[in-house]
Amino acid sequence: MVKGRFLHNNINVLDLDKSLAFYEKALGLTEKRRYVNEGNFILVYLWDGSSDYELELTWLNDRTEPYNLGDNEIHMAFAVEDKKEAYQLHSEMGVIIYENRDMDLYFIGDPDGYWIEILERGVDPTK
Repeated sequence: MVKGRFLHNNINVLDLDKSLAFYEKALGLTEKRRYVNEGNFILVYLWDGSSDYELELTWLNDRTEPYNLGDNEIHMAFAVEDKKEAYQLHSEMGVIIYENRDMDLYFIGDPDGYWIEILERGVDPTK
């Protein structure tokens, strides 16, 4: 058995500035570090300020078309301290794309169409 831990997930973004603004406003994620490969790509690692986990945003210099996310069955999950406050902000931003009241969760969509599940910290929707 291999032992380890998750470090980051990567998503590709079409407009890096728009994505950075979205993740900071919607989820409070800030830039931890950046790698620039001049003329080719930029990698920006976002974090929540406390965990080791990072979200890596990749911007490709020559990409002009939106990414095909298929059926978008893959998503990220984010735990918030106050779901009512988060819901209000996400409603005002117009980014709520799906709600499951039975499981007490909802999803927001980022500028590229990636889905992010919003949960209250410490709540397990499967119980």
